[in-house]
Amino acid sequence: MQKELNKYEVGQVILIDKPLDWTSFDVVRKIRSLIKIKKVGHAGTLDPLATGLLIVCTGKFTKKINEYMGMEKEYTGTFTLGAVTPTFDLESEPVEIKDLGNITEEQLHITTALFTGEIQQVPPIHSAIKQGGKPVYLMARKGMDVVMEPRKVTIKSFTIEKIDLPVVHFKVVCSTGTYIRSLAQDYGQQLGCGAYLSSLRRTRIGNYLAADAQTMEAFVQQEKRESSLEGQPNS
Repeated sequence: MQKELNKYEVGQVILIDKPLDWTSFDVVRKIRSLIKIKKVGHAGTLDPLATGLLIVCTGKFTKKINEYMGMEKEYTGTFTLGAVTPTFDLESEPVEIKDLGNITEEQLHITTALFTGEIQQVPPIHSAIKQGGKPVYLMARKGMDVVMEPRKVTIKSFTIEKIDLPVVHFKVVCSTGTYIRSLAQDYGQQLGCGAYLSSLRRTRIGNYLAADAQTMEAFVQQEKRESSLEGQPNS
């Protein structure tokens, strides 16, 4: 007699609010160990220093991962102006410190228009993109020369929400494949003062919202409760 599939084997879409310092695969690995099935995957990597919405699919729903990955994304976060970093974010130390005396609020708002619409973007060399079967960040860490080709991405909207120099708060709605770290680098370069990504949160994927996502802690507790109830005898 064929064993009945549990809900996770049949397929579930789990919305997780990824914690800071966790990799996306850390989340997958934790969920896999809790629900005790191997078929678990996420729909779009978030860097360890980013938080926010991670769509996790289980069982037969892993076939839908590419569909979710292709959906429009929305991010909020901060750029820090007046310096750059090799990784375009806080994974490395700021260098090339510059004065912001000539930067105006009008410039900060106007410059966003240069990065709105269909643009060519060069991904960071410190990324998981593969060349020759290896992630380029491994080659970059070894000091090897890495050449990244520009990619076509679409930025539907890019707005500066708040200015508190050297920090500016932004909101971006973009296509899949967009690197917000690269956007920070290019934005700072255009301003002439440099910039790097200092915080990032994914707030939406398609119609799925971070506001509706569970924390990892909440998901762990939910699974523990369900497991204990399943272990109780029927009355």
